[in-house]
Amino acid sequence: MSFADTTSTDGTVEECLDDLSDFIEGLRYPPTVLAVAMRVHLEAMLHALLEGERCTREEVRDFVRELERDALQHEAN
Repeated sequence: MSFADTTSTDGTVEECLDDLSDFIEGLRYPPTVLAVAMRVHLEAMLHALLEGERCTREEVRDFVRELERDALQHEAN
């Protein structure tokens, strides 16, 4: 499975985003603590995807670059 495979039309990603948003809203931690915890968890998930040969190193690099670009896009405005 590559990251491109997550763009299916069955709504799975949207449903997952809704579930995660609902869950995160219920947590009592400050946004900075949540961001650090999510970073640690994302690192572990990406490593597991690589270990399980579910994506390539280049796909992970592209994903992280896109994440950085999207997260910092407001600086350019």
